[in-house]
Amino acid sequence: MPQINLLPWRAEQRKERKMAFLAALGGGTVAALLATGVIYMLFSSMISGQQQRNERLKAEIATLDKQIEQINSLEAQKQRFISRMDIIEKLQRSRPEIVHVFDELVRTLPDGTFLTGVTQTGHRLKLDGVAQSSTRVSTFMRNIDKSQWLKNPELSVIETKKDQALGATFTLFADEVTTAGDEDDAAKPRARKGASP
Repeated sequence: MPQINLLPWRAEQRKERKMAFLAALGGGTVAALLATGVIYMLFSSMISGQQQRNERLKAEIATLDKQIEQINSLEAQKQRFISRMDIIEKLQRSRPEIVHVFDELVRTLPDGTFLTGVTQTGHRLKLDGVAQSSTRVSTFMRNIDKSQWLKNPELSVIETKKDQALGATFTLFADEVTTAGDEDDAAKPRARKGASP
């Protein structure tokens, strides 16, 4: 029986397997490196795209913030204009009031009574004067109470001196009826004025 030596053939086969393994290992390494590079580039492009979107959103948010500030400043301007218009309207409505007040002072002042000073603080009038007697001051206060442009008479001081020829000096306060408030208050004095003879 002949003897066959298979050692060289096995060595050759082992060598081929080793080369195939190394080739497969190299191919797998290259494929892994290529896959890693592709994934890295993909994620990099996604991150850069998201950063661009974020920057665009920040720019839009800044633009909207500026627009909101402009809207708020316009609202504040609108409120200032409305308050100015209200003040101007009240002044327009109250413009003839001082004429009515002086006219009413002349009408309510009884004979024998003279005013030496009239001071107005807001809607409050301070009336300084001289009367022949204290009854004239009482009549003056009753006339103010019945008046359509004056109300709430309050006597502050009344002095009767013997050396004075006219009798008594007095100081009293009264409130002016204003039409610059609400429209109902504005309508009342006009209605009463039309009703008076």
